[in-house]
Amino acid sequence: MTYTAPTDAFRFDEYRSAVEGKRVFITGAGKDGGIGQAFALSTGLNGAASVGVHFHRSYEDGFDLVNQLRAEGVNAFPVQADVTNLRDLWASRSYVIEQMGGLPPNLVICNSGLTESGYSFGRALKEEDGEPAAVRRARVRQHFLDNLDESRLVLDTKIDGFLASTHLWAGEAVHHNEPIQLVYVSSRQAIDPGPAVPGYAISNWAVLQLPKVLKVNLGRSSDLVQSFSLMFPFIRTGMTDEYVDNERVFGRWQPRMLEPSEMARAFMALLARPGEETDNGMFELMVDPAGDDDIEVTWRQVKFNLAEEPLLWSAENPLRF
Repeated sequence: MTYTAPTDAFRFDEYRSAVEGKRVFITGAGKDGGIGQAFALSTGLNGAASVGVHFHRSYEDGFDLVNQLRAEGVNAFPVQADVTNLRDLWASRSYVIEQMGGLPPNLVICNSGLTESGYSFGRALKEEDGEPAAVRRARVRQHFLDNLDESRLVLDTKIDGFLASTHLWAGEAVHHNEPIQLVYVSSRQAIDPGPAVPGYAISNWAVLQLPKVLKVNLGRSSDLVQSFSLMFPFIRTGMTDEYVDNERVFGRWQPRMLEPSEMARAFMALLARPGEETDNGMFELMVDPAGDDDIEVTWRQVKFNLAEEPLLWSAENPLRF
């Protein structure tokens, strides 16, 4: 048994309206102590009609979470699939709908994601004393390939996985004429990139565009589908544990790391807001000191102000064809 979450910390009676009676599907929900697990607990323990716990490799943790939710009386079920493998993802479709009583999910939280161990983006490795030129070339080449393989996996999981999940479940919602809400988990590093994690920063930036792209493509069916994206700061998980005591990493944004249950409470507060407030929005979670050792957590809406300006040298001499 690897389940270690403080179950009772995820009961939020004041926000039950956000998920009560909903059919919830969460990608990347298997890892114990992870953000996805927090989403599953906060939806399942606060009245969701069913909770699909998706995982790829973390099957032991995933099954433990499902068993814990079932012990609490939640209609939870496991879903193992690789979100970057379209055949794998498609094969899970009918199973999820069957587990949800013949209807598709009406709340999908796209949370799958990886991080990078980090590398000096745009810089070659330093030379080593006494190293032959041929050996250095081989070492630099291998480092180059390993770095980009890591970035590619991060990009594939976040971008391809979110795009495929959106296409699948929005399509099913429109087909069944059932409203759906999609939530995309991004990071504050999308708009304020940290060093050494280019694939992570780029993939999280791409996620921010999904609600707008989806809305444009839905046309007349756009009223059925609502979506928004979240930009989280550092949250204590298995991926961030190594930085808990390193304020140079997380201190640029917050006085301490958030616990998953604290993130979940903030998420439920936002999800409980009327859909017309959140639809097509980008929301950044802020963590500020509040005296002594306390913190204050608030949401901030992010808006990109696009500006297009003519270039005088081109406007004064347009090309004519």
